[in-house]
Amino acid sequence: MLTFYRIAPAAGGAPAHVVIILHGLGDSGHGLLSLGESWKAALPDTEFLCPDAPFPFDGMPMPEARQWFALRQFTLQEMNDGAKLAAPYLNNFIDTILETRGLPPEKLALVGFSQGTLMSLYVGPRRERPVAGILGYSGLLVGSSTLEMEMKSKPPIMLVHGTADDVVPFAAMEPSADVLRKAGIEVETVTCEGTGHGIDARGISAGLAFLQRVFQ
Repeated sequence: MLTFYRIAPAAGGAPAHVVIILHGLGDSGHGLLSLGESWKAALPDTEFLCPDAPFPFDGMPMPEARQWFALRQFTLQEMNDGAKLAAPYLNNFIDTILETRGLPPEKLALVGFSQGTLMSLYVGPRRERPVAGILGYSGLLVGSSTLEMEMKSKPPIMLVHGTADDVVPFAAMEPSADVLRKAGIEVETVTCEGTGHGIDARGISAGLAFLQRVFQ
């Protein structure tokens, strides 16, 4: 079971929905708590969970820095292999959260940033029962060559990307969306003009609207 940071439902009591937020390379669950804080008032019955990735970040000797998988050459094959390696950790976390909260998958959404988006897009469609939705910031799709063969569900997806991203190029968004759409998945894309490798106010607002919609 992954360690995680938690924001309790603003309304108190047991959660009616859960949002799992997955951080990027070299960050930690704590690094994306602010995203949940920005949404909690508008989603008062929702619990926000920000797990630490399973492996220490091999690019920085700091205990809080984590990675879902190592990236040394930044090739698609390396990312495909890495996502496959890390998938059981994320699936186990999702399964445990659903069981302990007594919630069905359609009451849970995945949100990712950068490498966390890669993980969300890899794991979500390969789960037996669809989650409510997948919201991906500044990421891309990996495992596309086996997606249709391995896909078991088709949760709605929103991809958000800044045009000035110098880490994961903005140009990766539409090809990722095209592959997902060809597999029969509903995909919405949001362009954030001038935004780099991060999440701006427009992205936060669009993401909130998406979560509100898929939780209805």
